[in-house]
Amino acid sequence: MIPIAKPFTGEEEIEAVTEVLRSGMLAQGKNVAQFEEDFAKYCGVREAVAVNNGTAALHAALLALGVSSGDEVIVPDFTFFATASSVCMCGARPVFADVDEKTFNVAVDSVEEKISPKTRAVIGVHLFGQPFDVTPLRELCEDAKIPLIEDAAQAHGATYHGKKVGGLGDAACFSFYPTKNMTTGEGGMVTTDNRDLAVKIRVIINHGQSEKYLHTCLGYNYRMTDIGAAIGLVQLRKLGSFNTRRQETAAFYDDHIPADGIETPVVVPGMTHVYHQYVLKVTPECRLSRDQLAIALRDKGIGTAVHYPIPLHRQPVFEECARKGSCPVADQLAGEVLSLPVHPLVTDKEREYICECINEVT
Repeated sequence: MIPIAKPFTGEEEIEAVTEVLRSGMLAQGKNVAQFEEDFAKYCGVREAVAVNNGTAALHAALLALGVSSGDEVIVPDFTFFATASSVCMCGARPVFADVDEKTFNVAVDSVEEKISPKTRAVIGVHLFGQPFDVTPLRELCEDAKIPLIEDAAQAHGATYHGKKVGGLGDAACFSFYPTKNMTTGEGGMVTTDNRDLAVKIRVIINHGQSEKYLHTCLGYNYRMTDIGAAIGLVQLRKLGSFNTRRQETAAFYDDHIPADGIETPVVVPGMTHVYHQYVLKVTPECRLSRDQLAIALRDKGIGTAVHYPIPLHRQPVFEECARKGSCPVADQLAGEVLSLPVHPLVTDKEREYICECINEVT
């Protein structure tokens, strides 16, 4: 089976972890500090705060920005669960905005419709590796005097008009889960140009301690380990080559997958897409439905996935939050999208086989 995703680690990562284990400094040591410094430089920002996962990054950023009970935060309806659950973890309510049918990213006009006196922040997601249209959303947020958070969990190294994601809003949140474009095993990062915000986040992720044993707020144990940071330092050096390989495979798919009833990803001018996922739209014009195509490819040894089969406003846990309006594009996409293997370990032969099979069955 050609897997839909697969971590890409090697001897360098093993050696880095071994060095940490031998040092005896397993928690927040020199590797965490170095990883934060290197990742901030990579994103072109002043500050980066390492945490233990991407959800913690979102939660800590929201708390540091003052999101609390009774507030509302606007999030895209078509994204991973944690974008919205992190809002609920603050005691606030997620409000769901619809998305663009071509890019799958948040629709600015839908966000504008959902802003209310209770809106405390907006989260834009760089979904599947392509940046959302930052400028109009940032201008909307500035006019409304609310912060813009980038959910960059799927977009390490993606660029928006020449600038890397991670420095385009008031704060940005990354995930280093094993199947992301780079990994620390588990882990996350918050990036920002606001040093005061970074200080608040550091307190929140360390039990609310402003100094040892002095707790100035309710905090959490969201710290990254030195083991994870050691892996991250190696992976960050490889990220460019990882992304290039993803882009090469995506370009091959673009050129070799038939157009009838199947739409390949749309890349907006000025954007660099890093293809955390390569997501097709299987439209009603295709001979097979999305689910039939997935089964046909599975039978030929090709792993696929649906990201995401249920929009957030239809998740039972968000039933009370969904009353602020429908999201018809998200509903439509949930029945049409299908992800193909695009990770760096997909070989030339495997991607040729995938395209041959799609041509054969459709």
